[in-house]
This record gives sequence, C-alpha cells and structure tokens, in this order.
Amino acid sequence: MKDNILLYGIAISSFTVLFIIVIIIIIRAVRKKKLKKELDKLDVEKNKISSTPIIPELAKIEGYRSNEKLNVMYNEWKNRFDDISEVQIPKISDMLLEATYTLSQKDYKSTIYKIAKLEMEIYKVRTTAEYLLEEIRQVTTSEERNRSVITGLKTRYRELYDKFQNTKDDYGVVEESISLQFENIAKRFEDFERVIENSQIQELNQITVSIEEMLDHMAVIIDEMPSIVLMAVTLIPKKMADIKNINDQMVAAGYPLDYLNVDYNIEEAEKKINDILTRAKVLNIEDSLLELKVLNEYFEGLFNDFEKEKQARKVYEETLKSFDKKINSINKLVNDIFKQLEEIKNLYDLNDKDVETLNRINDELKKLNVDYKALMDHTSNPIFAYSKLYKELELLVVRLSAIEESLDSTLDTIGSMKDDEARAREQLEEIKIILKTAKAKIREYKFPVIPDSYYVELSEAQAAIKEVSVELEKKPITIEVLNTRVDTARDLVLKLLTKTKDMIKFARFSEMAIVYGNRYRSDYPELDKHLSHSEALFFSGDYQRSLDYSVNALSKVEPGIYNKLIGFYESEKN
Repeated sequence: MKDNILLYGIAISSFTVLFIIVIIIIIRAVRKKKLKKELDKLDVEKNKISSTPIIPELAKIEGYRSNEKLNVMYNEWKNRFDDISEVQIPKISDMLLEATYTLSQKDYKSTIYKIAKLEMEIYKVRTTAEYLLEEIRQVTTSEERNRSVITGLKTRYRELYDKFQNTKDDYGVVEESISLQFENIAKRFEDFERVIENSQIQELNQITVSIEEMLDHMAVIIDEMPSIVLMAVTLIPKKMADIKNINDQMVAAGYPLDYLNVDYNIEEAEKKINDILTRAKVLNIEDSLLELKVLNEYFEGLFNDFEKEKQARKVYEETLKSFDKKINSINKLVNDIFKQLEEIKNLYDLNDKDVETLNRINDELKKLNVDYKALMDHTSNPIFAYSKLYKELELLVVRLSAIEESLDSTLDTIGSMKDDEARAREQLEEIKIILKTAKAKIREYKFPVIPDSYYVELSEAQAAIKEVSVELEKKPITIEVLNTRVDTARDLVLKLLTKTKDMIKFARFSEMAIVYGNRYRSDYPELDKHLSHSEALFFSGDYQRSLDYSVNALSKVEPGIYNKLIGFYESEKN
C-alpha cells in the first residue's frame, strides 16, 4: 500500500515537472516568434526607406542643372542621398543581421536591446530621407505649385485693377501712385515667367510670396484710400474752415474760447493731414484712417463745444441777472436789519441763538459778496469759459439760497414777535370788552346776593388783564411770557362771562320755580318745607342748588314741571 502511494506521488511530480518544461518551451517559442515578427517589420521599414523616391525626384533636377545655384543644391542633395543609401541603410542591414543572430542563439534579452536600437536608427534615417525628399520636391513641384498660385493671383490682380479703374476719381492725389504700383505688380508677373524660362525655379516661391504680399497691400489701399482721400482733402479741411469761422465770430462776440486752442489745433491738424497725404502718395497708409477719424471726431466735438458755450452763456447771463438782483436785495435787507438790530433787541427779548444766526448770516453774506466779485472779474477775462463760469455761479446760487433760507427763518421769528405783540394788543381790547359785557350782564338781574367766589374770579380776571398791560409796557418784550399772559387773561374773562350768564340763568329759573310752587304750599307740607329750604339757598346766593331743590320737590307734585318751567323761562327771555 505504501509502495503504491509512493509511486503515485512520483508520477504526479514527474507530470508537474514535465508540464512546467512544456510551458517554458511554449513561452520561449512565442517570444521568439514575436521578436522574429518585429525584426521582419523593421526589415520592411528599412526597405521602405530604400524605396523612397528620391532618385526620380533628383532626375527631374537634371534638366535645370544649367542653373549654377540649383546645381550646387543638386550636388548637396545627391551627397546626402548617397550617405543614406550607402552608409546608413547598410548599417541598418548589419544591425538586423546581428539581431537575427542573437535571436537564433535564444539570447532574447540582447535581441530586445538590439531591436530598440534598430527602431531608433530606422526612425532617424527615415526622418532624414523624408526631409530630403521634401526639400527636393519643393523645387521639383515648385513650377506646378506656383503656377497654380500665380493663376489665382492674376485673377485677384484683375479684380483689384478693375475696381480701381471704375473708381479712379475717388483716389485723387494718389491715383498716379496706385497706377504705378499696379505696373510694379504686373512686372513681377513677368519676372515669374522669366525665372521659369531661365530655369531659376528656386526663386519662384520668393516671387509668388512677394506678389501675394503686394496684392494684400493693394487690397487695403483700394479699400481704405478713397475714405482717406475724402477725409483728408475735403471733409476735414471744410470742417476746419467752418470751425475757424465760427471761432472768430464767437471771439468777436465776447466768448472766451482760449481754452479750446482752436487756432493751434487747426495748425497741428493741417500738419497731420499733410503728413498723411505725403505717406499716402507712397502707399503708406498705416494708421492713417484711424488718425483721420480721430481728427474728424475732434472737430465734430468742437461744434458741440461751441453750442454748449452759447447755451452756457445764455443760461449764465440769465442766472447772473437773477442772482445779482437777489443778492443786492438780501444785502440791503441784512444791512437794514443790522441797523435796527439794537432797536429790535430793545423791543423784543431775542435769544442768543437768533442773534448768533444773524451774525453768521452776515459773515456768510460778506464771503459770498467777495466770491461774487471774483466771479465778475473772471467773467471779463477771456480765459474762463462760460460753461465753467456757470458752474461757479451755480455754487454761489446754492450758497445764496442757504443764506436766504436761514434769513427767512430768522425774519419769521422777528416778524412773529411783531405779530404776536400786535395780536396781544388787539386781544387785550377784546378781553376788556368781554369783561365789560360780564359786568353789564351782572347788573341785568337784581340778585339778592352775589357770591364771594364771583368777586374772587372778577378780581383774578382784572388782575390778569393788568398783567397783560404790564407785559406790553416792558422793554424788551418777552413774547413767550406775553402770549401766556394773554391766554390766561382771556381764559379768566371768558370763564367769568360764562359764570355770569349761568348765575343769571339759575337765579331767574330758581325764582320762577319757587313762585310757581307757592300754589302747592298749603296742600303739601313736605313741598312747603323743600321750597322754604330752596328760598334760603336762593337768598344765600346758592342759586343752582336752590333750583335743584325746588324742581325736585315740584316734580313729585307735578311731573314734567321742569320742561314747563323751561318753556316759561324761554318765553320770558323772548
């Protein structure tokens, strides 16, 4: 049993070793096959380099070797090709043989290294061959390629020339220069044909590029030159003449326009235009259109500046007229106030704030007058534009308005004091009339007694009237105190008049109720008792309570008696 197990283990081990050996052989075979494939591919790449059509292209040059310069180029290309075919390609062949040998010896590591070197060498030689072929073809295909380009350039030339001929009048002073340039371009086309005839094909590219550049420049000339000529010869000079005329007229009319430097700027503009036209005659128009547009915009702006200045002068003169009238009026008013200030202080108790405000107004007004004089000096100076003067005047107007507002507020205070005094004197007379009316009314009814409280209120009202009179005689008058005195006196007198009317009403009403109730005294003892008490109150001067007692007592005997008594009272009044 043990022997069977041992034999079984040996068999498995042998099979495993055999399997590993087979796998290794397969891997090596695959690697060898892959490396062989890479070497075959590199061999194909080498053959492609060998088959590069450099020889046929060099053969095309043979017909042009009478051209000395081209002959030198041919020899240089031939030497480079010989180096590729006789040196570099054989070197690659040797490297391929070495790599193939190492592969046959199963030295895969060396083979991989040699393949890498082969790839680098083949890439280098292929690039050299392709670059050489491209150089040669630049010459061999030059005539055909440039002939195609020249055909297109001739079409473009005719289009530009026809456009020029159809609009020749638009080019003015540079017409001849443009015509000469077209002749120069035509000569370059002739040079192209001459170069081909002389087998100077290496110069074809240069001629083609130069013609293309000349046509590009001519396209810009044909497109922009009419605008340049129109602006430089007609539009801007006309605007400068108009500007000069308007400027002279406005200066003669007294407008300060020195700040615009019109004459200097016109002179500089003329120099710039002359320079642009000079350069245009040699077909140099770089930045010319931009410079002319800047000049045109500047002169357009001057027209606007003139209009603004005219408008500014009109507004300035109108505003100045109004300002002058107002500041003179305020100057006179402030002078009058300060002449009467001591008198006003004596008449009225002005507070420190009001006096301080008046002094501040006076100081600010003095400063404003100084600045106003400076503005008037500037107005007569031709350096300062009306637009600038108007801005200065606007600031003065704002300052004057602030002074006027402060002054009006202070004058309102002083005026209010005068009004309050006049109103107090009028109200004093009205209060005296009310008091006189109250006294007259109190005599309309023969009261058995007048309460002491009435005399107290009468005395208070008379004292309050006296206080008003005393306050009006004070120098200076304290308006706040005066108004308080007037209000107090008026309230006390009105209160006295109301009390007089109420007392007369209650007394007459009470007397009427007592007289009416006498008819029930004998029949109603309780009523008699209340009426007696009412009479006592009546004769003591408490007329309202007397009325309440009598009416309450009579209501128990004769309901609705109050309304009836009111009817009697009203008919008696009428």
